[in-house]
Amino acid sequence: MAEGVKWIRINTDMFDNAKIKYLRRLPDGDKIILIWVMLLTKAGKCNSNGYIFLTENIPYTPEMLAAEFDFEVSTVNLALGSLSRLNMIQQKEETLLVTGWEEHQNAEGLEKIREQTRKRVAKCREKQKLIPSNVTGNVTVTESNAIDKEEEREREEERDIDKNIKKKKATEFDIIIQNYTDNEEFQRVIYEFVKMRKAIKAPMTSNALKLMLKKLDRLVANENEKIAILEQSIMNSWKGIFPLKTSHNYNQGGGSSLDNLKSMWEEE
Repeated sequence: MAEGVKWIRINTDMFDNAKIKYLRRLPDGDKIILIWVMLLTKAGKCNSNGYIFLTENIPYTPEMLAAEFDFEVSTVNLALGSLSRLNMIQQKEETLLVTGWEEHQNAEGLEKIREQTRKRVAKCREKQKLIPSNVTGNVTVTESNAIDKEEEREREEERDIDKNIKKKKATEFDIIIQNYTDNEEFQRVIYEFVKMRKAIKAPMTSNALKLMLKKLDRLVANENEKIAILEQSIMNSWKGIFPLKTSHNYNQGGGSSLDNLKSMWEEE
């Protein structure tokens, strides 16, 4: 079995997922969700493409999982049955498998960990062979120190790999916003606008975000004014963006404030 990893990826909008919402509404639903997360961590420890087992030759039974997870066997059976019906887990030759494991986890990163583990094991075996030689005087202290330094270098490389694959992969929204401005405060306000849109049940697509930023450029050129325009929409929970509201904006053209507000919503 490959060496287990110290982390797994869990999506931040996990609890917005339709399957998760369905499971939580079941009897003992919160226990089922907890068992699901515990199964994910087991799969991470096994680091075997989503398979869950005690050893490669000993699969887990519901009784074994109940003992490890500290749940009643009936609760574990309920969880396994529910997760199986939703195709979140499968039974492969009596061994549990998390469906789509490679899609949810960083397969390339996990494989790098496996490869580093194989190399470290090989080095360890080589060192063990050299130790008996050292007893007979065939290996010098300098050579032994060199082996230790090489192993430390490899461990440092593994830590670097682990850090890199923990980094969140940039979304299309991240790329659009980061390409639009380097101003961190401006970026934060744009993210807040996107979050507000989602909160009022009007989530934006990436194309909608691009169009909104183009409109922002047409309205004003100054970044501080752009920030103020976005904050105005956030504060009022507006789906669209509009020129900063002043008494001149309200009454321009002789219309009432109510008429202007109405036209602004119709424009959107």
